[in-house]
Amino acid sequence: MRAEPYEPTGSGVRATRKEWVGLAVIALPCLVYAMDLTVLNLAVPQLALHLAPSATQLLWIIDIYGFMVAGTLMLMGTLGDRIGRRRLLLIGAGAFACASVLAAFSRSAQELIAARALLGIAGATLAPSTLSLIRNMFLDERERTLAIGVWIACFSAGAAIGPLVGGAVLAHFWWGAVFLLAVPVMLGLILLGPILLPEYRDPHAGRLDIVSAAQSVVAVLALIYGMKHVAEAGPGWPAIAAVALGLAVGGLFIARQKRLADPMIDLSLLRHPMIGTALGVNIMAMFGAMGIFLILSQYLQLVLGMGPFEAGLWTAPSGVCFAIGSLATPHLVRRVRPVDLLVASLVLAAAGFLLLTQIERAPLPVMSASIIMLCLGLSPVGTLTTDLMMRVAPAERAGAASAISETSFEFGGALGIAVLGSIVAATYRVNMERLALPEAGGELPTTELLATARRTLDGAVTAAQQLGGPAGEALMQASHEAFARGLVFATLACAVITLFAALVARRLLRGVR
Repeated sequence: MRAEPYEPTGSGVRATRKEWVGLAVIALPCLVYAMDLTVLNLAVPQLALHLAPSATQLLWIIDIYGFMVAGTLMLMGTLGDRIGRRRLLLIGAGAFACASVLAAFSRSAQELIAARALLGIAGATLAPSTLSLIRNMFLDERERTLAIGVWIACFSAGAAIGPLVGGAVLAHFWWGAVFLLAVPVMLGLILLGPILLPEYRDPHAGRLDIVSAAQSVVAVLALIYGMKHVAEAGPGWPAIAAVALGLAVGGLFIARQKRLADPMIDLSLLRHPMIGTALGVNIMAMFGAMGIFLILSQYLQLVLGMGPFEAGLWTAPSGVCFAIGSLATPHLVRRVRPVDLLVASLVLAAAGFLLLTQIERAPLPVMSASIIMLCLGLSPVGTLTTDLMMRVAPAERAGAASAISETSFEFGGALGIAVLGSIVAATYRVNMERLALPEAGGELPTTELLATARRTLDGAVTAAQQLGGPAGEALMQASHEAFARGLVFATLACAVITLFAALVARRLLRGVR
């Protein structure tokens, strides 16, 4: 049966209870996405010990999800326009629940990577129904800004809940149980969505461009594969070939978008100075926001020796600070110019990243203070840049603008995990290659133990336990120092990129009122 299209309120008319209830339902997939990501951060040490992935496989397990979401997001947005945003939301919820079960019971690193890729595709079906529906449901300027703040705060709430719930689950169950947390939430969405969420369908929806979606995914994954190969094994022909393939396919993708009458990515929007700048600033902000917490979760568990629940408690303030900052932004912009608030927020976040480079001096006090600074600093960025893009985009291109905005969140976060993870992996590998230990007893020869330890930090923990004695202690200390040095380099890169984003915003967005 054909669903009736959702009719938004008229321009300047305040939203009714129907729109606010719809916003509450829209929040569910955002909450689950953030929970799934932060829960996996805590599970990394356990799954690494059980599945024994290489450094490259471990990074793929983490960020294949984000790249698949970013690569298929706009394709799914068009599909939602055709079949209905609510219908796509419910289909995606069912697919997400099934893929979560597959991930939970994976028996190898390859199976988990494949399951995470399916989760990414399912996640891409959930995302397009959120921001575009907000655009149609809240046309009053202040209400739309508040609704976007609530939308972004849901990601923060999921990030806050994820470590606490995930830590409690990991304390009593195996690592795969963390994926099952999304199943009841998705089942609840399937039950409540048809009752509470209005349908919306675009009668003039564009065609499905599967070729462009495939080109974007291949280009990004090839480039990231080359970068990760360099991080794990150093420069070589496989890395060069992967980068060349990525660049070639990326060029074909851009050429195709320019040629199509209805492109998957409207490059003309990116030529708008404010939209292009806001998009770039958002990607740079998400780069540090998502990437650094994966590394911190490993540092707390594998270097400081915390359990998953304790590590979750120490990182939980990040989600609280993000939620506070996101919800406070609509009130702050009434008193402060958006560009001034944006620049000040980015500078505060950069200061938090710089403070984090001193983590070896006093790990927990430094980490706690820096988390508060960088989360409060980064939390307004998404609201401000998203609202700016939706405000200046032509009304007839609002759907394309919202798709690009959502993609920037996913792509920036996944890129941050990939690049920062590669920086840590490369720094760790270079430092561990210089390590030399005296001969010691053990079930395996020392050379094989060292080869295991040089691959990943969790491998070093396992090797040190098998090696035992003074040599095992020396190996453990050396691996901790190598990982901490990689963390310092990664946070320094985040500080530089965030400061650059502040300079770009100050120079190019100063005309925004």
